[in-house]
Amino acid sequence: MRVYETAHDHCVLPGMHMVARIDGRSFSRLTRGTNAFEAPYDARFRDCMVATLQYLAKDCGFSVIYGYTQSDELSLLFRQSESLFGRKLRKYLSVLAGEASAKFSLELGMLGAFDARISQFPSSEDVVDYFRWRHEDAHRNALNGHCYWLLREQGRSDQEATLALQGVSVSERNELLFRHGRNFNDIPNWQKRGIAVRLREVGIEGQHPKTGALTTSKRREFFVDMELPMKEAYATLVRDIVVAQ
Repeated sequence: MRVYETAHDHCVLPGMHMVARIDGRSFSRLTRGTNAFEAPYDARFRDCMVATLQYLAKDCGFSVIYGYTQSDELSLLFRQSESLFGRKLRKYLSVLAGEASAKFSLELGMLGAFDARISQFPSSEDVVDYFRWRHEDAHRNALNGHCYWLLREQGRSDQEATLALQGVSVSERNELLFRHGRNFNDIPNWQKRGIAVRLREVGIEGQHPKTGALTTSKRREFFVDMELPMKEAYATLVRDIVVAQ
């Protein structure tokens, strides 16, 4: 029977960069349902997503060098030499979706499910372009979300608010917010740019076991970055992570 399970196994080729995108399944229903989430952004939901991202990056056995979340999605950049599961795609997809769903559900206190996909990139610049794409999507989501919920607060229905924003330019959306006393520039950066989990070097103080002298060693650990830069500065940040792995 094993041949029926493995006949269509696909493996990521050696040397390819792997990026996983893990998306919430039907999260619009989840966030607009029984949960009393604030709109358009909610700190409790954000914290559940960040905790899930940290768990996937640190505690699931993967060699992750960068994680990013915005809206209801999580992205993970694996070390180029990642070899877990023999680089079998079906294992990555099933494990990542299952681990994300389990951790998020525990954090939230109710069921939340994710699906997963893997992008395979031949060059480091492709990886940079991927994360810039998701970074820019975060900005669009933030502007659209704040405009949409402004109209909803004014009493418009879901359909009316959606139709009112069709064909409206970025500058016009900014102006809409400004006319109602809201400056998009003042919105927290984590909403506009997303949140990263990335590595940094930290000094660890200890004591030499024989001499008793104080020593300092360095190790790398993940930290949460809610103040990501924009545009080319963000591209440089990601590029440096890919090159330095």
